[in-house]
Parts: sequence; structure tokens; C-alpha cells
Amino acid sequence: MKRFIILVGNYGSGKTEIAMNFALNASKTGKTLLIDLDMINTYFRLSDRRDLFEGTGVEMIAPHFANSGVEMLTVPAEIAKAFDMDWDTVIIDLGGDAGASALGQYHNKLELAQKNGAEIVLYNVVNTNRPMAGTPEKLLRLMESMERKARWKVTGFIHNTNMSYETTVEDLEAGYGIVKEASERSGVPVLYTAGKREVLDVFLGREHEARFVGEPFYLETYMHRDWDSLTKKGV
Repeated sequence: MKRFIILVGNYGSGKTEIAMNFALNASKTGKTLLIDLDMINTYFRLSDRRDLFEGTGVEMIAPHFANSGVEMLTVPAEIAKAFDMDWDTVIIDLGGDAGASALGQYHNKLELAQKNGAEIVLYNVVNTNRPMAGTPEKLLRLMESMERKARWKVTGFIHNTNMSYETTVEDLEAGYGIVKEASERSGVPVLYTAGKREVLDVFLGREHEARFVGEPFYLETYMHRDWDSLTKKGV
């Protein structure tokens, strides 16, 4: 059965990193398509790391003019492949409201795919250290805005509170309370808590309500955001 995994969230939430992890994991068991629909953030984009997918079986589609120096990006017609070809997993990385609006163009195709038996999940990736998701109220307002533009309801939260390489277990602890309250208010379940293994394992060893933690999602870091890592490792 074809599965669509669509990722939405505030800027800096970690969608791109999570999309890469989902794609590389999915490619181990089936044919995988990864679509970059981040129409705004030209600084960290999936297409920066095309090299990682060589030989993995992951095919990538990115906006036209990505990484070309041209600021106006356009949605590629190749996205039709997601619906017309036989994939096991299609992963779509949306970039905030603009990406959500781009996805809205494909509402009818998503509905048809669902009627034909495809599973479609829309995950809201949450980093409560970002200003627009720093309280339950802000988080839910942003989510509702993105749902309207995407024309699809959020299936579940991925809790990914982080401070890049400076992330501590206390970041996850603080985010846990905010995401828990947002989940209680909205009825949207927390399906995953994400993080580097050394941080996530400590968090999981503490006492939390399991339904507000979900499954552990161990992240490998592929996008280097700080200057030292950039100069030592490249993008």
C-alpha cells in the first residue's frame, strides 16, 4: 500500500532533517520518493544533500531553480509522479505556509489516492524553542493556519524541540509540557518524539505519560547548521 508522509511545521522545526531520516529509513524496505516543497527557506534544503541519496533508491524532486541563486522557486510538474507511479513511500517536506499552499493544489489528487487505498499522514513537526511555537496557543494557531492552506488535517505531532548541536534533555523536557497541552486541547496525538540518541535516551528514561511521547524517533544529523560543522563537514 502506498504511503504519503507529509511534514509541516514552523521554520526551524527540523522538518528537513526528519524528512531525510524518514526517506533513508523507508528506502531500506521499498521504493521511495522524496519531494522538497520548501518554497521559502533557501538556506537549508533537501536538495543541498542530494549526494546522500545516491545509490539508496530514494528519488528526489525539488523546486525549479533550487540552489541556482534564483530566488523565485516554482513547483515542478514532476510532482505528478507521486500520484501516477508505483511508490511504496512518498515523503513531502513542506516549508511553512508557502509549502502548505503548494500542497493545497494537490488536494483532489490526495483525496483520490486515499480513496484508492493509500495511507496519507500529515505530521506537524514542533520545535517549541522557535518563537511561533513557544506556547500551546501559538503552536495551535500556526497549525490551524497550515491546515487551512494545505487543505488537510494534521494526523499527529512529531515533538522535535531542539537547539541544533546544543540540544539538551532539558530542551525536550520543556517542549514536552507544551506539546502535551497542545495535544490535550486539540485532540491531535503525539506520535513521535525525535532527537539524537544520547539526548533522547535520557529523556525516555524519565517519567512521562507515554501517550504524549509516542514512538522514539532517533535522528541522524545530515544538515550542518553551525559554522564549525559547516567548515569541517560541508553542507
